[in-house]
Amino acid sequence: MCGITGIFDTRGKRDIDRAVLHRMNESQFHRGPDEGGLHIEPGVGLGHRRLSIIDLSTGQQPLYNEDQSVCVVFNGEIYNYQELIPELQALGHVFHTRSDTEVIVHAWEAWGASCVDRFRGMFAFALWDRNRETLFLARDRLGVKPLFYALLDDGSFLFGSELKSLLAHGGLRREIDPCAVEEYFALGYVAEPRAIFKQAKKLPPAHTLLLRRGQPVGEPREYWDVRFTLDNPISDADACAELTHRLEESIKLRMISEVPLGAFLSGGVDSSAVVAIMAGLSNAAVNTCSIGFSDPAFNESEFAKMVADRYQTNHFLDVVESDDFDLIDTLAKLYDEPYADSSAIPTYRVCQLARKHVTVALSGDGGDESFGGYRRYKLHLMEEKMRSALPLGLRKPVFGALGKLYPKADWAPRVFRAKTTFEGIARSSVEGYFHSMSLIRNPVRQQLYSSAFRSQLGGYSAIEVFNEHASKAGTDDPLGLIQYIDTHTYLIGDINTKVDRASMAHSLEVREPLMDHKLVEWLATLPSGLKMRGSESKYLLKKSMEPMLPSDVLYRPKMGFAVPLARWFRGPLRQRVRDSLLQGRIADSGWFNQDTIRQMVEQHESGINDHSTPIWTLLMFDAFQRCVMDESPSNLTATV
Repeated sequence: MCGITGIFDTRGKRDIDRAVLHRMNESQFHRGPDEGGLHIEPGVGLGHRRLSIIDLSTGQQPLYNEDQSVCVVFNGEIYNYQELIPELQALGHVFHTRSDTEVIVHAWEAWGASCVDRFRGMFAFALWDRNRETLFLARDRLGVKPLFYALLDDGSFLFGSELKSLLAHGGLRREIDPCAVEEYFALGYVAEPRAIFKQAKKLPPAHTLLLRRGQPVGEPREYWDVRFTLDNPISDADACAELTHRLEESIKLRMISEVPLGAFLSGGVDSSAVVAIMAGLSNAAVNTCSIGFSDPAFNESEFAKMVADRYQTNHFLDVVESDDFDLIDTLAKLYDEPYADSSAIPTYRVCQLARKHVTVALSGDGGDESFGGYRRYKLHLMEEKMRSALPLGLRKPVFGALGKLYPKADWAPRVFRAKTTFEGIARSSVEGYFHSMSLIRNPVRQQLYSSAFRSQLGGYSAIEVFNEHASKAGTDDPLGLIQYIDTHTYLIGDINTKVDRASMAHSLEVREPLMDHKLVEWLATLPSGLKMRGSESKYLLKKSMEPMLPSDVLYRPKMGFAVPLARWFRGPLRQRVRDSLLQGRIADSGWFNQDTIRQMVEQHESGINDHSTPIWTLLMFDAFQRCVMDESPSNLTATV
């Protein structure tokens, strides 16, 4: 796992400033503390920070082909590199290392831009081919590894694993994109391909970008997409056997390492399944890491211990105090963009713990999207049944009116909180799912924004992100459609972003066996009834794991990595909320309705309403403004 960065002169061969490239590279030191390297020639500069995992002695980067005409900087892992080496050797390529990185340069020579079709792994890389005067960028299929880029006014093209490396250049304008702000307040993150700054972009997952000197920068090219065909006629028993085999293969590939390896173990189904299979594949005890919380309402460490005891793992547990809120500014510096998933706090802590014992950790991320595990899926399917019973022309006025009239009842038992359900039923399927996924729903966002900011948006709404993906989904199956949307939005923008930055802050590599693209492709062929059966989510995964995991782990209610925001904002963070939201950058921006914010804060403090989500979202936006917008290029480093 590493950090990459670079500068490319799209117009000619102007000299690359070594000091600038070095600063960009060192801004990502945390991603690769073991070694650093630069490649500079007229018009091109590539930088790399290395976290040594495979081929410790000879895998340094930038790495070259035989005559050094092709150079690559690479972040990630090509898990099938051992299969590709003999195939490339048979084509006449000579290898000088045992690293997966060298496979990339020879695969480019052999297959050109289609080399990415052959790679199985998580990756973001930049490859310079001097003979073709071509810079080639690529990102893995499910967006596990990030890649930002920007074209500056003078024709300089910048790229980097994190936005801070582009900012460290000094030439990127810190002009915020209002549409990115809308996406952030709706979703909690800025969705691909947009970045928080107008001049920057994210290379979307499963895309490549090819630049040639002297030619305009074109658009990224998509090379893969998942198709929810749902047409596999397989029986339940055969599906369980096939899934177990595929999980074993995916996990075995991700256990290749020359440094200490372990796994996260939350006590949930996904991470427990990964640990159970790892234990069966390993001759030694598996290292497992868990975070517990001092507040019992958020603590599931007892379930992690059940799995650890069953498989006699080397289990490491850290108990985090419930008031672990001192990471707000640290997180803002890590993420570079506003990012509002509060579970980033325990994720940061479990990565911190894991790095004390291992350099590589396997996770259970991606299981909810592919196996149908989110609670919201069940609620969406219930709403879909009601939508299908009545035409939209009737639903919209009837349930829309009920949604407006029904009071917001955060304090009440869930069964009485019908406002959101009424509002969802009044919408189309995609609109209803966007409504349920929104951190701050549209009516509240409109109240939160000032009239001047709404004017800047020009009618843009973050629902366009969902609409665009839904138009490409190729399925109208209710579950398959929202799984497709989540795979292209929440999984990438929220989950993968969270884990990448939190792990890299501690120089920890996290591998994702449940996001293996071959596994994801196969699961997408299975009927939705194998994922959600009746009220049981993750049906197939749970049935497959029954011989390996305790029933209490498989069939208990899903908990998740939550933190007590509501209590924080009425207690220890009360004054910070007032200082941050009612004055300072938030108030001075002119983008927000301060009367609405004040009302939210006062209602939350008094207990009339729970506004913890919008308050946290605003608090993290304020932290972004202070810690990223106001920092000089030379100070843009992540603080662990």
